[in-house]
Amino acid sequence: MKCAWIGVLLTALCGGAWAQDGGAPSAFHLSIEAPDEIRTVLERHLELQRYRALTDLSDNELERLMTIAAQDSRDLVATLGYFSPVVRIDRPGDGNTKPRVITLTVEPGRPTLISEVTVAFSGPITQDPLAAAQRQQIQDSWSLRTGMRFSQNRWDTAKHQALRQLTTVRYPTGQIDSSTADVDALNYVAHLSLTLDSGPAYQLGGLLVGGLERYDTELVTRLARLPLGTPYAQSDLVAAQQRLTDSGFFDSAYVNLNTAGDPVAAPVLVELREAKLQKLVSGVGISTDAGARLSLEHTHNKVPGLGWRAVSKIALDRETRSIGTELTAPPDPDHWRWVTSAQWQAQRTGSVDVNSQRLRFGRSQSQDRADRSVYAQYDRANTANIDSTEPALVQALSAYYAVTLRNFDSTPFPSRGWGVGLAVGGGATLGSPTDPYARVLARGLTYLPLDRDTRGSASTQPAGRLALRAELGAVLAKEGIALPSTELFLTGGDNSVRGYTFRSIGVVRPGGLVVPGRYLATGSVEWQRPITMKGQLSDWESTVFIDAGAVADHVSELRAKVGVGAGVRWKSPVGPLQIDLAYGLEVKLLRLHMNVGFSF
Repeated sequence: MKCAWIGVLLTALCGGAWAQDGGAPSAFHLSIEAPDEIRTVLERHLELQRYRALTDLSDNELERLMTIAAQDSRDLVATLGYFSPVVRIDRPGDGNTKPRVITLTVEPGRPTLISEVTVAFSGPITQDPLAAAQRQQIQDSWSLRTGMRFSQNRWDTAKHQALRQLTTVRYPTGQIDSSTADVDALNYVAHLSLTLDSGPAYQLGGLLVGGLERYDTELVTRLARLPLGTPYAQSDLVAAQQRLTDSGFFDSAYVNLNTAGDPVAAPVLVELREAKLQKLVSGVGISTDAGARLSLEHTHNKVPGLGWRAVSKIALDRETRSIGTELTAPPDPDHWRWVTSAQWQAQRTGSVDVNSQRLRFGRSQSQDRADRSVYAQYDRANTANIDSTEPALVQALSAYYAVTLRNFDSTPFPSRGWGVGLAVGGGATLGSPTDPYARVLARGLTYLPLDRDTRGSASTQPAGRLALRAELGAVLAKEGIALPSTELFLTGGDNSVRGYTFRSIGVVRPGGLVVPGRYLATGSVEWQRPITMKGQLSDWESTVFIDAGAVADHVSELRAKVGVGAGVRWKSPVGPLQIDLAYGLEVKLLRLHMNVGFSF
């Protein structure tokens, strides 16, 4: 019997596969005839299954277990809302067949339906006028409604969802005060009643920070953005935790509310593990726009004597060679940072190889849904705005204000929402003569769902969404002045007009020379549709798209170059992977485009 009980243990741990798959003989074979949902539950939870590995099981003992299994089946079927099932269990044949065969037949009968639902509240939430919307939301989103079939699993899920909605906003110590599922088996109806006890409403107190050695609490407070007196919301703590880890100062962050404290000012516990003071990261990548890419990046999180972060990077690919450094100050109480940077770059711009240098100094503010920056900039670069064999070097000094607003449902895999960006400014060329100019660049992206149910199956294929993208740019200056190429526009490539090579769409000079222009217009319409496999959504999507873009020195000369194609998207661990095959109508060529990541 010792070996037999080891078999029972293996059966329990492995779902019976050990005995069924030939690892050892079975005491009996169980055949279940029932609707799919019921058969799945019985195969997984029926107590009789545990005894198949007992090869020395006698006929009398098996008959006793079959009687118990019949009642066990009724109890399990009742959890699915069928309280009057017809259950038959027998051994067909003469009983001498080896292995012995048991047939379990279940006719579920009439299901029990929900006839009444009451979701009520007790505690401070009933007297708090600010909680009226929360109470209404919990009641409106209750998932087990009148007319639906009752089941224990659905009942438990609905209660858990309601409790989670209560405890994630304002009332973290809320609990179920009472819950009743009154089942009338004779009339096949169920009356459900749930009362949630909110407990006190909590507001955020000060931060209790652990794990700091190199930085001070003030930095953590500014990064976390959890003001004193703010009503508790779990989403705010999750966002603060994400901001701390994204800051680069910390390898890990854990943010929790201490509910043992005073609800009016509950302490927020922040446990941190600081990142290394310095790190060196090398990178290798590839894209269809720029080919193979190599990079080397050094980060110093606290430059001695200054306290700012320094990030220096060298990058090399087929189109661009660059080296630069950026110094960023810690955020102030309003989340603004001082930023200064310097960059040298050699890049293939249209048909011209451009060497450029850029110095920038200003302030930036980064928030969850908005980024802002204001800065002064010095540019020195080849000009591509004159008709000469050898482009001349031009210098310019300018100032800009830039803002980006985001309202996507999630990142890096958005399915709905929008984003807009605007950069406006201007400056003047340096030298003789000094010529003023203004520059504006606007861009937008929106996702429009085509159906409400994105959890479709093979029978209800989701329609997916439309992704609409546009970009407009203009440089306003008098005719004939020379401007740095880095202040002008080119387009084409993975993230603009597919079907054309990177930055190959510009102003065409005599002889076919492509140079940057003063005006830019691009647009794209893309249909993204989820791919289902075996009736379930996968991490892949199919796309079809049309892109168009133009660059010119005069608005009247803008002539769109169009690309059309199809592709796939994959939700990879490092972000969205984009693989597209596009046909450029102007160049009459197919081009493969690959890109990883989402940013706006």
